[in-house]
Amino acid sequence: MDSVGIVVMGGSGRMGRMLCALIEASDALHLTGVTEAPGHPWAGRDLGEVTGGAATGVPVTDDPIEVVARAQAVIDFTTPAATVAMAELTAQARIVHVIGTTGLAADDIAALDRAAHHATIVRAGNMSLGVNLLTQIVQQVAASLDADYDIEIVEAHHRHKVDAPSGTALMLGEAAAAGRGVTLDDVADRGRDGITGARVPGAIGFHAIRGGDVIGEHDVIFAADGERVTLRHQATDRSVFARGALKAALWGRGKGPGAFDMLDVLGLR
Repeated sequence: MDSVGIVVMGGSGRMGRMLCALIEASDALHLTGVTEAPGHPWAGRDLGEVTGGAATGVPVTDDPIEVVARAQAVIDFTTPAATVAMAELTAQARIVHVIGTTGLAADDIAALDRAAHHATIVRAGNMSLGVNLLTQIVQQVAASLDADYDIEIVEAHHRHKVDAPSGTALMLGEAAAAGRGVTLDDVADRGRDGITGARVPGAIGFHAIRGGDVIGEHDVIFAADGERVTLRHQATDRSVFARGALKAALWGRGKGPGAFDMLDVLGLR
């Protein structure tokens, strides 16, 4: 099979740089272009030159139409507004759009679902194999332990993360809610401060820690009188997310339109 052409959104960021390096080292993938926001100092230049090397022929652009037209997939760990705007282009091009963007609102997700009528949308709050296995386990445990077990989700990330709870924490909350046969929006408790009263029975609590360079840590706690069960995932290398995204891009080639997630990619659904 021919090499898959990839556009990386936000190539100057930590995830963008890692994705570009992994793609350039791959025999199955190649970069067709990198996007950046209008006015970014990289825009209009060659990727190799802006990263301190020789010219590679890979353009960095703030107008993605041309590079998307030559690609088979876009990988996107950016912002909700940028993701929704790109989804319009990937729908027109009928290509794969791998989305790791978090902080998406209901209207954003609805826009992505519309794009999935034409594009292959693979969206996940976390691209790692371990986390996606964990969501399956959380759902099973939530279904097995009755309402005497309170569910709390604690997540920690670096000081630069701008949204809370994390996309991964919400994935885990959705899994726990599914196990209990409820809708997360109906039972989520995302903040406690002051005189809150006793814990609401059946609530799924969320707590966010921000500091330092923590890549990502998530605990799902099932607490009852006399015992606690804690399920934990720790990411120690950001490359686990990048490798998962690249796996999704390869998986999506030839799948046709639709809305998918990493459980589909990993065959866990």
